[in-house]
Amino acid sequence: MKKSSIIGIAVIAIAIVIIISSAGDASSYVTFGEAQELAEQGRKSEIHVIGELKKDTEGHVVGISPSADKTSVQFMMVDDNGKEQAVFLNDPMPQDLIRSEKVVVVGAYKNDMFVASKVLLKCPSKYEEKALYEEKAL
Repeated sequence: MKKSSIIGIAVIAIAIVIIISSAGDASSYVTFGEAQELAEQGRKSEIHVIGELKKDTEGHVVGISPSADKTSVQFMMVDDNGKEQAVFLNDPMPQDLIRSEKVVVVGAYKNDMFVASKVLLKCPSKYEEKALYEEKAL
């Protein structure tokens, strides 16, 4: 067998091992209820929860409390099953948090609070700008 063939097979084998080992770390979206159950079962890895920020009857976002020094933020989030949950992020508030359409928090439960290490936002602003531009063009 040629030396290049052996190297090629080794590279493919390493790639397969990496893919299989990272597939075990992949997380799917869960609700707060499912995340809490997983935490109670002793799961230590991070969990992805998708939902929206809590809003009042007029559609205004409520429940956001940045710390006094603006280095962390706590906010209320509602998952897809309607469960409200306080979320703590030990980072400054993301710039477009209030305008986001959907929010994905990545983290784990600590006591009765979900502590997020990351917050991912789906912000409709870029789509709204395009729609406004198209309306002006007409």
